[in-house]
Amino acid sequence: MKTLQLLNKAAAQLHCRNIISNRLDSEILLSKVLKIKRENLLTKLDLEIDLEKIVEFNKLILRRSLNEPVAYILKEKEFWSKSFEVSSDTLIPRPETELLVEKLVKIYQKKNINILDVGTGCGCIIISLLSELKKSRGTGIDISKKAINVAKKNARKFDVMNKIQFINISLVNFFSKKFDLIVSNPPYIKTIDIKNLDNCIKHYEPKIALDGGNDGLDVIKKVIYKANEILKYNGLLALEIGNGQFKKVSTLLLKNLYRVEDIVKDHKNNIRCIIARKLF
Repeated sequence: MKTLQLLNKAAAQLHCRNIISNRLDSEILLSKVLKIKRENLLTKLDLEIDLEKIVEFNKLILRRSLNEPVAYILKEKEFWSKSFEVSSDTLIPRPETELLVEKLVKIYQKKNINILDVGTGCGCIIISLLSELKKSRGTGIDISKKAINVAKKNARKFDVMNKIQFINISLVNFFSKKFDLIVSNPPYIKTIDIKNLDNCIKHYEPKIALDGGNDGLDVIKKVIYKANEILKYNGLLALEIGNGQFKKVSTLLLKNLYRVEDIVKDHKNNIRCIIARKLF
């Protein structure tokens, strides 16, 4: 079977399972099997594919047809122009989180700071920050030991392990010297709303990294309260939040003597990140 025929068949199979990105996913997965770039694949549509490769590709398409995210199938996701290893123990990095990293890099460029990443997951935030902020150091904590192991692999891959300490610990049990910047992409989805998420999220991504409790703010509150102890005076707290949570989170920050300094909007103009300064 030739490349074009194989792609058409796979895309149709995914389309029948209501996978909107059926063609793109098929191209990405076949590129992986053939070990060539997707753009090169599209110039080889008449290439005859070996049976062994077809069987391997069909196995991946079956997994995708069951709503397993492409990132978990490939065990990688691009973030900040880097290919991060991911697993079912880590959230898949999102574009809005890149926007937060971009904002923080602009704020701290050429400065020497100490960063804490709460709920580090695959380590994409802290690793991306430290790859840009050459003079800075950081710590990533996560309640999941398996997530910490993935983060360590990524830190070694991108040659920043000497600048980062990863600790498998809950935030409430974490005590440390104070930080200049605390950043977190915490769980912020209401428990009741988990069931309404896309199948590829609710059936595959770790629930512990999604479930923000009854109001979606359980972990966000814990981060804000803990930051009172371990964030330096005049330091910044950067939080990713859910769509529609800005008013409640900003009120919470104000009550805890923070001043909202900046916001980050996603590509749909929704406020998705808050950057606040500790006043006392």
